[in-house]
Amino acid sequence: MTVHGEREKLPAVTKADAGKALQHFLGGFNELRRTLDPKLNPSYEAGPMLVLDQAKVKAAHGEQPQGSPNYKPVTFKDANFTIPKQTGWPRSFLADVVTNIRSKNGDFIRWYLVFGRDGIDAPWRVTYQATFANNQAPELEIKDGFAESVPVGGGSGLTVDPGKLSKTYADYLGSGKGDVFAPGPDTDRWRAQRLRDANGAGTRIQYEDSAAAFPPVALRTKDGGALVFFATYYHQQKTVAPGMIITVPKELRGIVQGPMKKQTTQMEISNISSQAVKVPAKSAGGKIDFLYRVFAQTSLRAK
Repeated sequence: MTVHGEREKLPAVTKADAGKALQHFLGGFNELRRTLDPKLNPSYEAGPMLVLDQAKVKAAHGEQPQGSPNYKPVTFKDANFTIPKQTGWPRSFLADVVTNIRSKNGDFIRWYLVFGRDGIDAPWRVTYQATFANNQAPELEIKDGFAESVPVGGGSGLTVDPGKLSKTYADYLGSGKGDVFAPGPDTDRWRAQRLRDANGAGTRIQYEDSAAAFPPVALRTKDGGALVFFATYYHQQKTVAPGMIITVPKELRGIVQGPMKKQTTQMEISNISSQAVKVPAKSAGGKIDFLYRVFAQTSLRAK
């Protein structure tokens, strides 16, 4: 009998293959940090993680073109794999591991890594990464040993479908409209900070937010909501008054596009932002909580 993976719900991956994917990621991650060679990223990263991490490496390479020979490798232990049953492509699974990186309070930080691939012959690569307060992610719904993927389009049963989260968040940041996000540092407080920064003494900063086309990953939580990973873009343009200058920071010179100007009167920076949020079930009401957000400058242009 032939089983059609595009129609039948099947485990996204075996635990053995998930373990191999995790070790492949770890090896690539450590080699990249040692060499600071951005050509290595695509072998073990994809989607938002690739764009974000590659931008950071390019910036670091600009400061350390010879690499980082004294880099201390990251190590993993206590790996857990959360595997959903899925149909079609792309497919994904979640790995969480204890690293040798300590938090501010001295605890070892647990990384949550979303792996994805687009076809049977494609490699498993990390598409999203997150950490959570006290190393605790929302409790996921597990049935017969498998997690439940949430539809990214209609029919998710959530206050906002995962496929609409990127645009909803970008629209909110740009206009403040859309009363679906809980207050916090990544929502109302970030908008307030932008408004304060927009018109400084002799300085103007304009922001433009946009949705990202990367597919989100959503897993059902025990309360009927979902843990959702998604990405957005935002663009900044900083202009200063005549007689003033902007100095391009040394740590960003590795991502400069076009002619290199160490001093300028106008600077444009493009950014990618990757988020992990808890979205409540529509029937339960409530607001979307931001659990994690990380961003990176992907390009800079001095005018």
